[in-house]
Amino acid sequence: MFRASILSRQFHTSRSVWRTGPLTPLTSEKLSSLRRSNKFKQLEQRDIDFFRSVLPANNVIHDAESDPAKSSMTPYNADFFNLHRGASSLCLFPTATEQVSEILKYCNKEMLAVVPQGGNTGVSGGANPVFDEIIINTSKMNQIRSFNDISGVAVVDAGVILESLDNFLEPHGYTVPLDLGAKGSCQLGGNVSTNAGGLRLMRFGNLHGNVLGLEVVLPDGTILDNLSTLRKDNTGYDLKQLFIGAEGTLGLVTGVSLLTPRRPSSVNLAMLALDSFDDIQKAFVMAKEDLSEILSAFEFWDDASMNLVKKVTLPDATYPIEAKSKFYALLETQGSRQEHDQEKLDAYLSRVMEADVAHDGVIAQDAKQIQALWQWRETIPEAIVKSGTAMTYDVSMDVKLLYKMVEDAKKHYNDRGLLGDGNVYYNFLGFGHVGDGNLHIMANIKGFDYKVQKDMDRFVYDWAIKHKGSITAEHGVGVAKVGYMEECKSEPQLRLMRAIKHALDPRGIMNPYKVVPGVLEDV
Repeated sequence: MFRASILSRQFHTSRSVWRTGPLTPLTSEKLSSLRRSNKFKQLEQRDIDFFRSVLPANNVIHDAESDPAKSSMTPYNADFFNLHRGASSLCLFPTATEQVSEILKYCNKEMLAVVPQGGNTGVSGGANPVFDEIIINTSKMNQIRSFNDISGVAVVDAGVILESLDNFLEPHGYTVPLDLGAKGSCQLGGNVSTNAGGLRLMRFGNLHGNVLGLEVVLPDGTILDNLSTLRKDNTGYDLKQLFIGAEGTLGLVTGVSLLTPRRPSSVNLAMLALDSFDDIQKAFVMAKEDLSEILSAFEFWDDASMNLVKKVTLPDATYPIEAKSKFYALLETQGSRQEHDQEKLDAYLSRVMEADVAHDGVIAQDAKQIQALWQWRETIPEAIVKSGTAMTYDVSMDVKLLYKMVEDAKKHYNDRGLLGDGNVYYNFLGFGHVGDGNLHIMANIKGFDYKVQKDMDRFVYDWAIKHKGSITAEHGVGVAKVGYMEECKSEPQLRLMRAIKHALDPRGIMNPYKVVPGVLEDV
């Protein structure tokens, strides 16, 4: 009934090779309603001279070249999905917290706007300039400061790459409580700043629970040393929570104290073929019943996603499941006793087959096959990016509604004659994390017509808000969704957000134009 599928292609997590073709127009051109605040100073030579007095020469990139094809700043101005692009001429690479402090103190005094940037794998434009803001890139702050192999607490620089930390923890028997498709290039500071979710949130929870402390440089240069390694500390306000998910609008994260769980000694993975999203839900409920404490991930994707991956990113691989199906699910278990876990998984798989919930499936037999099966889920974004201009959405809602959004969107664009090969919208995909109600919709569009992009934004976000969902589950607000914040947050909520922003960043230099609307009006 179930079989192992031998798939040998290795999965590469680096996103730097994915961008191809022409660059998107400047964000400031597409978002014409945004205006550069005249409160911010234009960069001058004396500013550049100051930064070069703080940093080594090779840690300062200054390039005023206006042609993005020739500019060394283009990789830092543009985002991975090629949907957002700024016009900064300066990128700084500090290596120490004290350098960040000097930089921000100067920028705050001189009214120079800044954008904190990590691995630049975000998809909402939060890590890229809107206009000419100075980029402070943390990639050279990449030291693992300490690790306690009794408590499992790791203290690291913000620029440590997620996968690098996991590799460091492996010989100690620990792992990071976060796993992303971009793990080979995303950084811990950026993960914290966007409150990244990932594939195993249903097992380990989000970063609000796993981050024990932060080191943050405030806009005026003050170093907030809150790198606690304690799991229990009730002394006053839990200040670190302000910066988790703040997307660099309140300060720049330079250090992270992270609670890491034990690495599982038993990992099992199965892929199922199912006929409907109702069956996906039934399989998920049964998985929670039968696998309970060892269930670590439950992912789903549709046939359009499967076929595009086969066409674009895994053309030489064999389909792991022979039967054609409308939906696929990938479920993972993590535990400490292989025989026990395997027995539970076998019983679960037999039950979903006997109940006609799933009609085919495959179980990975070793680590190589586990990696190979994960590719069918993790390379979906790569496939869509390689296929043209990629629209990507990250929304959350009641699990029952996840695929209804995809169906309604397809009907909406089909009825207008805009969906399908040769039309404005094509390669329309639905996939995501069933375990935490997080849906990803991705589609290709022709060219860089912002009216087309805005039209799709409006449909997706209106649908999410109408159905009491969230317009962002794990990718952040950035500049892409800030215009919708007044629709999904109440006035008291926004007023409190603005008050916090003004209290910590009264001059408004930190990542302006993003996350909270209207804050520059108060500066």
